[in-house]
Amino acid sequence: MSPSAKPAIKPASPHFSCGPTKKRPGWSASNLDVSVLGRSHRAKHPKAKIQSVLTKMRSILGLPSDYHIAIVPGSNTGAVEMALWSLLGARGVDVLAWEAFGKAWVADVIKQLKIPNARAIEVDYGDLPDLGMVNFDNDVVFTWNGTTSGVRVPHGDWIPADRSGLTIADATSACFAMHLPWDKLDVTTFSFQKVLGGEGAHGVIILSPRAVERLESYSPPWPMPKLFRMTKKGVFDKALFDGATINTPSMLVIDDVHDALTWTELVGGLEGLIARVDANFAVIDDWIKTTSHFAFLAQNPATVSPTSVTLSISDDWFANADAATQKAITTDIQTLLAEEDVALDIGAYRDAPSGLRIWAGATVETSDLAALMPWLDWAYETVRARHIDAA
Repeated sequence: MSPSAKPAIKPASPHFSCGPTKKRPGWSASNLDVSVLGRSHRAKHPKAKIQSVLTKMRSILGLPSDYHIAIVPGSNTGAVEMALWSLLGARGVDVLAWEAFGKAWVADVIKQLKIPNARAIEVDYGDLPDLGMVNFDNDVVFTWNGTTSGVRVPHGDWIPADRSGLTIADATSACFAMHLPWDKLDVTTFSFQKVLGGEGAHGVIILSPRAVERLESYSPPWPMPKLFRMTKKGVFDKALFDGATINTPSMLVIDDVHDALTWTELVGGLEGLIARVDANFAVIDDWIKTTSHFAFLAQNPATVSPTSVTLSISDDWFANADAATQKAITTDIQTLLAEEDVALDIGAYRDAPSGLRIWAGATVETSDLAALMPWLDWAYETVRARHIDAA
């Protein structure tokens, strides 16, 4: 197979990383309010900016009025850890895992916290566990959208309204990109650096009244690190959920996400972001139907992530190569596309099967994805020809 002709049109932006993701269209550092820098985050103006971020997120996401939202340390990982350490242990736990971060939560629950009656429900990359196996008398921990596998839960119908346990959803690449059923979620976490195109190091945690009740009625048997504490003397810390962060946040990061949220409002809020994600995914989905080289890693079309789009190479020549050769091929594809200034940082997650991973979230322009697709075919054909010649 000879390589096809090099495409004539390149994406205007080569930024397709799955995190931190591309900044919003038209972003410029000159748009940021630097007056909040060099000041205490507890001073009136900086704290008001933090509170404005919380207010905008609450409004855009359409959170119920009795749900609570806070900015916490440690990105989405910190937010999930805060939930696990603070809330688990009162009853058994079911942990669903089908990608790297779900497997990390399994390790936390079973190996670190050693929760009695904990159960891991795990499947390989590309699959989704049998959701009918979940016992909702237990607390349930899962990723809504598996960023490292490109597999998501298709909806929340599998979660009963009359559940006894809490649901804890790592929704870091789903929040602001998909409709989430808030009545089915007791703890939801995400980070700025996914759908909003913000910066790292800060996470967000959203709690339902059921989660607050657990915080006030149950104290875990292990010591609680300060960064995870959501109560004071057994009482829910409302100040944390009104902008009084546990530790010092970066006000530059806060103003950057404030900028992203203001842009979100201008493009139609949550529905506007979802429309952009849907348009982006449609470009990739249409291309998948025509390419002979690539396929979605997700086995079930209903579970394909529209944001962290994870691709496997589907032709027989690649499938018959050994693992080292497959890794070399995908690495060479990434290098070639980066050298052409077409796509940056699109490698599969380090623990995932060899392939490519392309961010198609709301900050990415649909026209850039349309331009990228022919380059993927060209890059694969070029790299394959090189490897065949070398052999």
